[in-house]
Amino acid sequence: MINISPKYDVIIIGAGAAGLMAAVQAGRRGKKTLLIEHTNKIGEKIRISGGGRCNFTNLHTSPQNFISQNHHFMKSALAGFTQHDFIKLVESYGIAYHEKTLGQLFCDGSSMQIIKMLLDLCQKHQVEIKLNCSVSDVSKSDGFEVMSNMGHFQSDALIIASGGLSIPKIGASDFGYRIAKKFALNITPTRPALVPLIVADQDRGFFTALSGVSNSSLVSYKNTRFRENILFTHKGLSGPAILQISSYLEKFKDEEITINLLPDLDLKDEFTIHKNNKQTPSNFLKSHLTKRLIDSLANTPNFHKSITDLKKESLFSIADQIHNFKVKIGGSEGYQKAEVTVGGVDTNELSSKTMASKKVPQLFFIGEVVDVTGWLGGYNFQWAWSSGYAAGNNC
Repeated sequence: MINISPKYDVIIIGAGAAGLMAAVQAGRRGKKTLLIEHTNKIGEKIRISGGGRCNFTNLHTSPQNFISQNHHFMKSALAGFTQHDFIKLVESYGIAYHEKTLGQLFCDGSSMQIIKMLLDLCQKHQVEIKLNCSVSDVSKSDGFEVMSNMGHFQSDALIIASGGLSIPKIGASDFGYRIAKKFALNITPTRPALVPLIVADQDRGFFTALSGVSNSSLVSYKNTRFRENILFTHKGLSGPAILQISSYLEKFKDEEITINLLPDLDLKDEFTIHKNNKQTPSNFLKSHLTKRLIDSLANTPNFHKSITDLKKESLFSIADQIHNFKVKIGGSEGYQKAEVTVGGVDTNELSSKTMASKKVPQLFFIGEVVDVTGWLGGYNFQWAWSSGYAAGNNC
């Protein structure tokens, strides 16, 4: 008996946010669609995001909120399916949501509502889904052949939506990069992004002592800066501003970031105005910073003399210590704690309008596997929706 592989119009490998959106759009166009997932769960990153409430997009999404070696690549896909398009979809399913800060939109209820919405759309458009289906190899002659533990499948088009290397415990792997290399596509170097930072060994004790302290700060690296909270940890630093800046560090070891611990105040001005104040700088600062932070910073006698007794140079030196707090980085907490991956399939290899390979007809790469990385705050999900829509619309 001859074993004939089932034939599809399109096979999508990876049932995360991008893969689900591509499947919905391909199915909507009447394409016979197979969505393959190597774990036993669909949309796991959707489920765990935003503390289980899914930060599903950002009102302010624009190409400026993304990192890529090609700063223009994401423009077409983001314009083809915008944050407002996804919001309309969410509203059409009656999913209540709210804006938290900086345009970040979260479900009022549970992230499972987003997953259920996408699964309902897959069912409506007759998308076939196979879970626990591990793909061992992919080949192409007239069409694509996908070899798996559940048999061989054939398709005219193949969409790789297998994600990056972040959070391996929920199934992240280098599968997408391996497929790209097999078809001779270039990969830009990858590194963890939106990841907590580890400080240099010699400074570890200072940060450990402050573990749990949060502070609204302005964090800078070269010409990039973010204004949000930072969080001191046993190993170094986390919190939104730190996660944001981490994506821009070209390497982690021996890099230096600068933190303005009091971005809303100019201490030089304050000390000048209050030059006759009998308070110590340490006490003066307690109305602006937490006691634990001041106690840790106040390692010079000048912090404990009265402002009126200190020379201007000494006061300005204290101001500089607060406004230009330098941190030497020793590393990051790696892909285990990273929310996303910087780097991936080189955007020069892909059509920005369709996400299709320029070398291999009908081979598409979408989502995190591509060298496009969003800021913290719903931008990476919007890239998944937009790139998935582009591929699903053109396969």
